Amino acid sequence: MFAQNFRLLAVRLAIPTSRAAAKARRPDHVLRSRPACLQRQWRAMSTPAPHVNVSDLPMETYHALSDATMDELLESLENLLDELGNPDYEVEYSSGVLTLMLGDKGTYVINKQPPNKQIWLSSPFSGPKRYDYSEADDNWLYSRDNRAMDDLLNDELSKALGRPVDLGLKGPAAQLS
Repeated sequence: MFAQNFRLLAVRLAIPTSRAAAKARRPDHVLRSRPACLQRQWRAMSTPAPHVNVSDLPMETYHALSDATMDELLESLENLLDELGNPDYEVEYSSGVLTLMLGDKGTYVINKQPPNKQIWLSSPFSGPKRYDYSEADDNWLYSRDNRAMDDLLNDELSKALGRPVDLGLKGPAAQLS
């Protein structure tokens, strides 16, 4: 009796009573399922959890090293853009934020992050990265791949500009000496 009453009510309210009927009412994008191999690949490519480094670098030392790096980076980029002579390319530095505009190739934003004692880089090619200072290497390193910021910039700018680029960034501590 209950089943019969339920079906009558379901018909009046247009509620699907079977899995086949429910599937028939779903939009196409819900019906498509990914093969298991693609589901695993999708999960493997998802963004990993944030990696937090705690720096014991004194704040005064952080500011000295990051300012030296940003100043040398600005000077190197200004010289590079002067050599290229392209009016679409521009570099600006204000309040700890360096912006490198490469016209249709994209924009780099490099800025100091004093609370984390890091330098953050946003690249139109490789995305965002957070660099911590390594005293052992006297360089700013990305903790997920141990790659130096100047190596990444040299490689990406060489590809984007179609010519070899070496910004010539020395170790920040060496610059202070």
